[in-house]
Amino acid sequence: MNWLKKQSIEKPNNKFINNLTFEEVYERVTDLAKRLYLYVKNQSRVALYSNNSEDMALFFLAFQALKIEVLMLNTHLSEEEMTKQLNALHIQIVFSQDNKFISFQEVYQSDEYEEVQLAEEYNPQQIVVIMNTSATTGEFKSVPLRWKQFDSHVKASGKSLGITETDNWLIVLPMYHIGGLAILMRSLYNGTRVTIAGKFDEEQVLQLIEDAAINMLSLVPTMLNRIIDRIEEHNLRVVLVGGEFIPESLVEKCLCKNIPIYKTYGMTETTSQSVTFPVSDYPQKIDSVGVPLEEVMIHIKDPDENGVGEVQIKSPMLMDGYLGQETISDFFNTEDVGYLDQDGFLYIMDRRQNIIISGGENIYPQEIENVLYAHPEISECAVVGVKDAKWGQVPILFVISSLDEDEVFDYLAKRIARYKLPQRILFLNELPKNPSGKILKKDLIERYYVD
Repeated sequence: MNWLKKQSIEKPNNKFINNLTFEEVYERVTDLAKRLYLYVKNQSRVALYSNNSEDMALFFLAFQALKIEVLMLNTHLSEEEMTKQLNALHIQIVFSQDNKFISFQEVYQSDEYEEVQLAEEYNPQQIVVIMNTSATTGEFKSVPLRWKQFDSHVKASGKSLGITETDNWLIVLPMYHIGGLAILMRSLYNGTRVTIAGKFDEEQVLQLIEDAAINMLSLVPTMLNRIIDRIEEHNLRVVLVGGEFIPESLVEKCLCKNIPIYKTYGMTETTSQSVTFPVSDYPQKIDSVGVPLEEVMIHIKDPDENGVGEVQIKSPMLMDGYLGQETISDFFNTEDVGYLDQDGFLYIMDRRQNIIISGGENIYPQEIENVLYAHPEISECAVVGVKDAKWGQVPILFVISSLDEDEVFDYLAKRIARYKLPQRILFLNELPKNPSGKILKKDLIERYYVD
């Protein structure tokens, strides 16, 4: 059944998006779909260009009612990148938060609309959303996620995280990324509330936590790191952290403050969360990213003598395949490197492309970064490999810290093997990040490193 219609019947007066109830959202989405139909009746696929907002969510849901595929455009794309993506997917119509394309306001203010039959049932094979990911190649690949994948995901996620009637999940991760959109979809299915923030604003997030206005939160580690020391009183039930390497020191701070941190691992291709666990229940597994959700299978391909190999995933949440490419028939290679322990907990060593091979030795940047983050005077850091005539590759450290070079080097020298020590240390005021807060290692080399 149409999830939104179902909730509008069963929980009409329950809050869904900010202060709008399920009934109000259903009415607005129905009205909006009738207005949008005049723009899109000859289209099977459109694009949305917007930062997080109530309107963005309503437009997205209206397109679902019209059974139209939606490409989520990253608002940080250049004109050239955007044009390339739209042309590749044969998209002619784009709706936007501003006047860049067809504005949300133009649609709202239109007096014209047409009666149209809206979706009563969601077809499992229908593509809900398309998200483009650059993966490891630099060239984007289009990930189509269907209702069948979202259906499996919301059910498995709910069993992993639990559901309460008072849940209110803050959406601060961009909804044009799967980490943000998945929150909207889970809450729609669960019949619970979301609070949508336009962007990550430390003061706003801290105020919502302090006021107990939200009890669920999804962040990447760099975001959580910026607010963790200022969180005092809270009513948080779940703080889901993933998207990149999670420093052990950050997890320990959460445990000390009784913040219910759930480590998670997933990707766009797997409809977000595939592996999760509440760290406080398994403190001895603090370095793990968790155990597979229901129906998720993890396989380690070509493990070495320590069991470390390529992490592969198979699940009903996994995409059918990239658009225009072969269908995935078996396990999907995540291109991450890790291992499973005897209890089935997954450990991620690093992205395969991040591993530094120096003189025949594998160096895992995350291992070095974890040691660095344990130092209170180191705010952010990134270890990157660069070519070296003698060793093949050597590690370089980019860091934000009040320490000097000798102090950083001495700190590391006491804690890691000599071959893992960075050959150079570059101090910066800020590390480049994408809109989700992930550190862009490729940009560090291009912008700041001179051989």
